[in-house]
Amino acid sequence: MSDLWAPKRQAELERVEPLAVRMRPRSLADFAGQRHIISRDPDRPALLQRMIAAQQLTSIIFHGPPGTGKTTLAQIVANESRRPFVRENAASIGVKRIREIAEESRRRIEAAGAPTVLFLDEIHRFTKAQQDVLLDDVERGRLTLIGATTENPMFTVNSALISRSTIFRLEPLSHDDVLAVLHRAIHDPHRGFGKLDLRPADDALNHWAAIAEGDARRALNALEVAVLSATPDDDDHDDDSTGPVHIDLAAAQDSAQRKAVVYDAKGDQHYDHASAFIKSLRASDPDAALYYLAVMLEAGEDPRFIARRLAILASEDVGNADPRAISVADSAWALVERIGMPEARITLAQCVTYLALAPKSNASYLAVKAAEHAVRESRRLYPPDYIRDKRKLDSAGETPRNQRQPYQYAHNADVNTTIGPVTAQPMLVDEHGEQPRFYQPTRIGAERVLADRLEEARRARAASDKPATTQPNPTDPTTDNNTNPAPTAPPLSDANDTSA
Repeated sequence: MSDLWAPKRQAELERVEPLAVRMRPRSLADFAGQRHIISRDPDRPALLQRMIAAQQLTSIIFHGPPGTGKTTLAQIVANESRRPFVRENAASIGVKRIREIAEESRRRIEAAGAPTVLFLDEIHRFTKAQQDVLLDDVERGRLTLIGATTENPMFTVNSALISRSTIFRLEPLSHDDVLAVLHRAIHDPHRGFGKLDLRPADDALNHWAAIAEGDARRALNALEVAVLSATPDDDDHDDDSTGPVHIDLAAAQDSAQRKAVVYDAKGDQHYDHASAFIKSLRASDPDAALYYLAVMLEAGEDPRFIARRLAILASEDVGNADPRAISVADSAWALVERIGMPEARITLAQCVTYLALAPKSNASYLAVKAAEHAVRESRRLYPPDYIRDKRKLDSAGETPRNQRQPYQYAHNADVNTTIGPVTAQPMLVDEHGEQPRFYQPTRIGAERVLADRLEEARRARAASDKPATTQPNPTDPTTDNNTNPAPTAPPLSDANDTSA
């Protein structure tokens, strides 16, 4: 029995819908942005358009920031494919409801109909058990799944479901795309404000497009607040109709008090901004690094996480080109722990600008990587007998005493360099007697001093042919009764020189 009051109830529900819902595009032609998914060239349709035209719709996952049209696009795909559409939220749907939808879809197919399109918003919240329920029907084509998520589906969606789906990445709308959405809402007489004499200033529209950060919903919400809170200008008309509604920049700013930061501390934005932050520092761009720092802090990122990344960069990317960098990063980390936000942002900014403009060298990073590769992939290298523990050699009887090469105590060596005496004895050799080299310092900043010293030490070691003494040295730190600590290396004499 038909419900005579259903149209009235539906009209009442639609009356309270916000502008962003009313203005949702109903066809691909009206869809804003996403030109990599929806081509504007009719002669060269994009993949999604070809799938719809051929009625060969596979399961799809849309992922991207909020307000880029994931839900709207799913509805359009179902409409243009002429398939039933069921919308659910993955956070609230259960296995029983999934099976009901799948069974209804099978009955439609048996009646020569099209399979149901099940749209699951926030599909990343779907448990593994719920996802497994879908697999058989999705694989057999009895149910078409369209998922939407702000997370990277490669990390949050079951790999089996991923392999059965086509993944489309939606990007934030451009400034011009958001302006086009706003103009459409202003002039649409049925779903927008076309029946009003609405006169927004250009700078007001540009302000909304700027604060939207590519989110059309945010821009439309701001427009709706401004219009509903505006007072018509009754002095600017001659008849009994409502006067024009002027919206200037001040009104636009009031309608959206604060620019929202699109950032998920546990999702893609967290990793994307952290990556961009580090790469900007590595590229010596303090302006970009400061911007990403500000975004992360504004979004509530843990400042200790940022301090930790700065400390890593100080060793990995600055290294010995500026040995002070690691101390600066360490001090910044300690101060962040002590003083907290918001003052810690100043300390972080100081560290960021210092590291961004410090001379860069990743020689230490490459050196340890090379050493790790030698440990994992090459034949094992062992210390020569003359620098091994004598007591263990004697107890094991591996090499008789009279066949061992004696250890050359470096401080007794006749060959002296700017870093002290050098012996000809290698401390590490491979099976061919060659000395592996891992550290190759650059000639950038203070590291050029280390490069000169290393080159001098290698030359001296190669040229030294002084035979080793057969008598143990009483000050040899390897003897049992030695109480003299080994002297430390002198500090870099020109560490303050940071020129290339």
